[in-house]
Amino acid sequence: MNATPARLPLAALVLFVLAALSLAAALLCFAGSGTLLHPALSDPMAGLAFLVSAIALAGTGAFPLVFARLARRDTASKLPPGA
Repeated sequence: MNATPARLPLAALVLFVLAALSLAAALLCFAGSGTLLHPALSDPMAGLAFLVSAIALAGTGAFPLVFARLARRDTASKLPPGA
């Protein structure tokens, strides 16, 4: 295996940050403080849309991680022994 640590792909990082922001908005809506963001978010069920979006964004962010891991494994298997 390679001695360098694996880096988080930029696409995964962006999607995970967006998921965290969406989760924070969902928690605000569920707590009844959605009006701090926008008056239309005063309904607690608006938090459900943010929660589903956060889950979808986090799931989508997992794809670049899997692809990067598969690419590292594929290039590691093609290296000559001792390299």
